Amino acid sequence: MYVVIYTDGACRGNPGPSGIGASIENENGDEIATVSSYIGNGTNNRAEYIAAIEGVKKAIQLQAEEIELRMDSLLVVRQVEGLWKIKHPSLKILNQELKHALNSLKKWRVKHVPREKNQRADSLANMALD
Repeated sequence: MYVVIYTDGACRGNPGPSGIGASIENENGDEIATVSSYIGNGTNNRAEYIAAIEGVKKAIQLQAEEIELRMDSLLVVRQVEGLWKIKHPSLKILNQELKHALNSLKKWRVKHVPREKNQRADSLANMALD
């Protein structure tokens, strides 16, 4: 099964209280699952990574074999692609966890999208904070 996963992290203050959101769509663009969770205090980049990890895990639970991960965090996208260095040790660990989950799939790709195209994931992340 092929799915598209939109993910976003939200942080009130940086660092501050954080939430994550993910919207998983089938090949027809229908939302088939969501993730919306409060993850405690942390940075925005931490929230972005955890949102991606939890979105991918949820897709795997749904038996997805191919995914396209769409995020508005250019930093996370470029780090997952291996184009940008990861300086912070905790982000290195989260990057490894995300790549481990992605590499368990038959096929995957990650894509940067503008914030306007990531509104559902953003609303799910903010819902977890409200």
